[in-house]
Amino acid sequence: MRFCVALPCFFGAMEMREALARVRALGYDAAETYQWKGLDLDAVRGAIEESGVELLSMCTTDFRLTVPAARGEYLAGLRESCEAARALGVKRLITQGGPDTGEPRAAQHAAIEQTLRDCRPILEHYGVTLMLEPLNTRINHPDAYLSSSEEAFDLVRKADSPYVRVIYDIYHQQITEGSILSNVRANLPLIAHMHAAGSDGRHELWLGENDYGYIFKELDRLGYRGACGLEYSPTLPPEQSLALVKERYGN
Repeated sequence: MRFCVALPCFFGAMEMREALARVRALGYDAAETYQWKGLDLDAVRGAIEESGVELLSMCTTDFRLTVPAARGEYLAGLRESCEAARALGVKRLITQGGPDTGEPRAAQHAAIEQTLRDCRPILEHYGVTLMLEPLNTRINHPDAYLSSSEEAFDLVRKADSPYVRVIYDIYHQQITEGSILSNVRANLPLIAHMHAAGSDGRHELWLGENDYGYIFKELDRLGYRGACGLEYSPTLPPEQSLALVKERYGN
């Protein structure tokens, strides 16, 4: 399995060229970022080519899938994000379900489902995969609608497109529901990307209740071919922390 460095977690204050150079020097060949607006896309593309580090994913401009009135704005932002992704060679975009609006859950679920369906022609045109991320509402995102991986997988099935998938964040799902490997086994074809952090605390992978060594070996055995983004707040200097991930987990 391939590790991916979430740049804002480790090198957020650096220019992209220096951040990607550090990622490469540490032996990683993949990274991801969040907000792409404000980036000099030509300069970032040059930094990607210079470093040889692939930028795997970044975020959409909007997350309000639960709000029907925002659908047009969401789709316009998706087109814009796909254009930016094309410029940078990025093949995946991260999105979230959006806020819990207080409407009945069935109505919010239906709103997400319809928006995902409306995304299909845009994604197919650009060849970009949209990854829906359920979040934990107990600690980090109390106002979010989508926390259940089961519901996320259901929404992706209903979207009925190979360009709509789930980003499975092990940290969030450990807090929300546990049963990490059984849920992954049952839904592996619908997972395009993963995130990992120690639970609880969201620090290094070994500072928490998950045995990531076992999890990663099982993912390899299951044939998972995607990447796992290292998305945590390091307690150690960033480069030391990332070097220890390599040492402990061998990727």
